[in-house]
Amino acid sequence: MTILYIIIPIAIILVSSFVFFFIWAVKTEQFDDLETPAHKILIDDWNDKLTNFQSPSFPLFQKGAKGD
Repeated sequence: MTILYIIIPIAIILVSSFVFFFIWAVKTEQFDDLETPAHKILIDDWNDKLTNFQSPSFPLFQKGAKGD
């Protein structure tokens, strides 16, 4: 029975801290757009691949290779 004197205040502190952090996250607009950051990663990688594309260099087609 005395354990309830310890568990109930701990539970109240935990619940109040979770509620506080949830309200803080909502007020600082953490939940406004959940999909765009995930898509930006893919878009940035795709743009990097298109702008930094270099054709592969094969040793047979380089100057000074055997067969020239």
